[in-house]
Amino acid sequence: MDYLKLKSIIEGLLFLAGEEGLSTKQIADIVEQQQELVEQCLEDMKQDMEQGGRGLQLVRIAGHYQLATLSEHAPYFEKLAYSPARASLSQAALETLAIVAYRQPITRVEIEEIRGVKSERAIHTLVNKELIEEKGRAEAIGRPILYGTTKSFLDYFGLGSLADLPQPELFEDSDNLEEETQLLFERLESSLPAANDLDLESQ
Repeated sequence: MDYLKLKSIIEGLLFLAGEEGLSTKQIADIVEQQQELVEQCLEDMKQDMEQGGRGLQLVRIAGHYQLATLSEHAPYFEKLAYSPARASLSQAALETLAIVAYRQPITRVEIEEIRGVKSERAIHTLVNKELIEEKGRAEAIGRPILYGTTKSFLDYFGLGSLADLPQPELFEDSDNLEEETQLLFERLESSLPAANDLDLESQ
């Protein structure tokens, strides 16, 4: 196999492996090459990234190689992760956000009753992106957290207040929840200024 092609394949494998990484043996088995050659490729890749000023680095953790970002770039990654204007939300998160917007204050259990599935991860994502927040505790067993939308939610969608939300009869039929949610956000996004060229997309 051509050496440059081998390096390219290994880089792709490491990208797909993500945080789990791959050992030299795993890589060698996949590409059907000797471990010594794989180790040489990995060393060359590491040097290429360092000398080329790349945004990624090749690191070895617990015997596994993986691609990682540079620690000095962390402040920029945090801005991306926590900026609502740069958010890309899954269908689950969109559904959860729509439910919170119309039913707030609302508990996680109530959200899950409407969606029919667990929603803890979606709620966590929305809290991290500052689109929803804790609004207090419900007067119920265990005092569950009540969630509501934030000012960032209003700012992103260009709403003066929650009274400006579109008023379709949402959530009366849970079987149509996905369709209704998509219609809601299509209507909201149509009012966004052109500067907001990133959408909240379903993945």
